[in-house]
Amino acid sequence: MEIDTSFDFRIDSNGKDPDAHSPTLRSYHRYLWSKQLPIGGFLDIEVINSKLVYRFNMQTITFSSDAISNSYIGTKRVAHLGGEVSQSEFEEFRDTGYTIGAYIIFPSARVDGKMTINGARGFNSKIADRFDITLECIRLHYQRMENPLEITFNSRVNSFFFSLFKDFKGYVDFFLLQDLVDIQYEKVRFFTDIKSPFIRSPIPETATEYRAYKQATLEFVRLRNQRIADWTKKPSK
Repeated sequence: MEIDTSFDFRIDSNGKDPDAHSPTLRSYHRYLWSKQLPIGGFLDIEVINSKLVYRFNMQTITFSSDAISNSYIGTKRVAHLGGEVSQSEFEEFRDTGYTIGAYIIFPSARVDGKMTINGARGFNSKIADRFDITLECIRLHYQRMENPLEITFNSRVNSFFFSLFKDFKGYVDFFLLQDLVDIQYEKVRFFTDIKSPFIRSPIPETATEYRAYKQATLEFVRLRNQRIADWTKKPSK
């Protein structure tokens, strides 16, 4: 299958959210993530009723797409920057976030009343829907260390999902996230200067911080798009 890393998923979403309504995004997810698992076996994703589904023994996981890039455009979170950050800057950030390098999948089922990963990372003010900080929570989860998303991660479905990748390195390599961690897979490369995560809101407070956040996010999306393009060219995947 050919992956166009420049394809804008809004094109075939009929004005709706590409996460749920772009058939191209759905097919890209199925192709990219249906592959050998770090623990052995194969993550064979099916599309059933427009949903991404994985069945293993008695387990069934339904996945939803989630965006890695978040410009916060049009939200109250960055309304205070409107006088310093131009609309075109916000829009450039937003528009780049509609290519495949800016998307990932998580289990979408709510179990025992717990929020989904997508919902929890958007709702929790210590995460504020930032993927770099979400990845730090995932790193800590594999280290069995406390983090703001631990209750969500420990649900039956999510715990099984993370176990498929064996460890943090396995998760990062599987989803082609290497450019967001150091070479030892011990530290997350945050999009902004964060010494201690979870202490304050990670939403950029100044125009300078927002532009740094934007630049780092877009560079990561560019690098991940390149990794995806390179991966699809490998003779055996």
